[in-house]
Amino acid sequence: MSIRNHTTVSDFILVGFSNHPNLQVPLFLIFLGVYTITLTGNVLIILVTSFFLRNLASLEIGFTLVIVPKMLVNLLVENKIISFAGCASQLYFFFFFGTAECCLLTDMAYDRYVAICNPLRYPDIMNRRACFQLAGVSWFSGFPVATVQMMWIFSLPFCGPNQVKHFFCDTPPMPELACADTSLFEIEALTATVLFIMFPFLLIPVSYMRIITTILRMPSEEGRLKAFSTCSSHLVVVTHFYGTASSTYFQPKSSYSPDTKKLISLSYTVITPMLNPIIYSLRNKEVKGNAVHTSESL
Repeated sequence: MSIRNHTTVSDFILVGFSNHPNLQVPLFLIFLGVYTITLTGNVLIILVTSFFLRNLASLEIGFTLVIVPKMLVNLLVENKIISFAGCASQLYFFFFFGTAECCLLTDMAYDRYVAICNPLRYPDIMNRRACFQLAGVSWFSGFPVATVQMMWIFSLPFCGPNQVKHFFCDTPPMPELACADTSLFEIEALTATVLFIMFPFLLIPVSYMRIITTILRMPSEEGRLKAFSTCSSHLVVVTHFYGTASSTYFQPKSSYSPDTKKLISLSYTVITPMLNPIIYSLRNKEVKGNAVHTSESL
């Protein structure tokens, strides 16, 4: 499918938050602060934590790089245009990093399952090779989803209008601008969501059902609390990420107003990448140990 096939629109306008002109500068300052914290926190996670957390932090950095810089620029300029190719690239990498993160969260649930349910075999099962394979599959899973979604959407004819009622190029606002029947694409998008997002998600509660069963059988209350503690950060991240994302992609088109959809999207595209390093830092001994060492050296 040719990306520019039968296309008369050469660029798009990201409406973003332009309907609130008095809030442009305050929003810029808030989002700039959030973005700074996000980058700092995730770089720290990469430097001092374990393998899967490093991969998650790398995905979060890529995820926000796709969306936030352009959003910050648009909050300060009147010309909020994004080129056709730029919009296609933004949507591609958004799906790439988003899909990879969904799969990586599943890998992390499996890691917790092995650690708690098979602790003696953990070093053998979750060896270096296995960890690299699981992470590699997660990263690779983003390619087919992103490629199909982007190529399909941007092979549709766009005849105008070209105003995207969002702060980045995403579905469903992009297909709404196409001057063609998009029902087949919507079926494909739902199928891809189920296979590459919901199926990995369903493996997470399956893992935690086994984990909870094992924890409840532990004779020591201290052991049970410690086991629950090791899972709490991951559960919080999964709940927040999937809860807000599903509100966007599994709701009928008319369920929310455009402003409400933007707020929900902000939650998992801007806020979650900032909160994840904080959540994991509160529970991760490596981060705490590094912080203590730094304070003592000062």
